[in-house]
Formats: sequence, structure tokens, C-alpha cells
Amino acid sequence: MKNSVILAVSGSLRAASYNTAALRAAQQVAPPWADVRLFDGIGALPLFNPDLDNAAPEPVTAWRTALAEADAVLIASPEYAHGVTGVLKNALDWVVSMQHLPGKRVALLNTSPRAYHAQESLREILRTMCLRLVPEASIDLPLQGSRMGVDGILARPDMVQALRGAVEVLAAP
Repeated sequence: MKNSVILAVSGSLRAASYNTAALRAAQQVAPPWADVRLFDGIGALPLFNPDLDNAAPEPVTAWRTALAEADAVLIASPEYAHGVTGVLKNALDWVVSMQHLPGKRVALLNTSPRAYHAQESLREILRTMCLRLVPEASIDLPLQGSRMGVDGILARPDMVQALRGAVEVLAAP
């Protein structure tokens, strides 16, 4: 089986983010044929400006390149005021016109299952961008309030199984 590259993207900039921890755990439990790469540069992206679209700054170029090289995308993001985080929305705005995106597989990882407004909004944004949502790879991990980091997640067989299963489904052609 060909190695599948999955770009993992956290919509949170917090150092102790549950979303980033879940993505780091997904990296560790991925099968050998799934290369999960965490993109940690969305905080460096300037605010989207269509005037800069053709002469994009370096952080934008790095973001676009990472997406173009990925076979699939795994997004984990918190919900702020019933919406998608500004940093994630800004990152998506920078790539809305990319030719490599339509049809690319994407899954959503929700670390706060009671927060569903942002997930629904994100699904709508991704559908509008013509990405292919993979519901079987989109999972809820109840981490909010748990104070769990990567080690705590990896110590929970149920979470390891859920993450591994999501990555396996997303990495499948």
C-alpha cells in the first residue's frame, strides 16, 4: 500500500490545546502507511488579502505547499462563540482558490462534542471549497475539561482505537 500523507491542522494556537494534543496523538497511533504531518504554521499567516494572493508571503506559500502535497487533511479545532476560530478561517481563506483542493479528503476531529456549531460551520465551508468530507473518519473525542495531553490520550485504549480508526479510514484511497 502506498504511503498516504495526512496534513493535520489545529485551529487552536494555545500551547496546551486539546485539539493539537489529539492531532499529535493521531501522529503516534497512525499505521506505518499513513504519514500524519502536523502543520503548525497557521498562526504565522497574515490576514487574508486578495491583493496578495498571487504574490503570497512565505507562510502562505508554505501552507499552500503542505496542502498540495497532502492526500488528505485532518482538522481539529475548538469552537469560539459558536463559530470557527479566526485563525482557521483565515487559513482556509488563503487556500479557497487552490486548484489542488477540490476532491481532497478531509475529516474533522472534535475534542468538545457538545460544541457543534463550529463543526457545522466548518463542514459548510469545506463543502463550499469542494473538499470531500469523510464522515467515517470524523470523530468526537471528549477531551474538554479533562486536562489530558498527548500522554493521557495515548493511555486511553478507547481514544487510541478511535484515533487509529479515523486515520486508517482517512488514509484509505
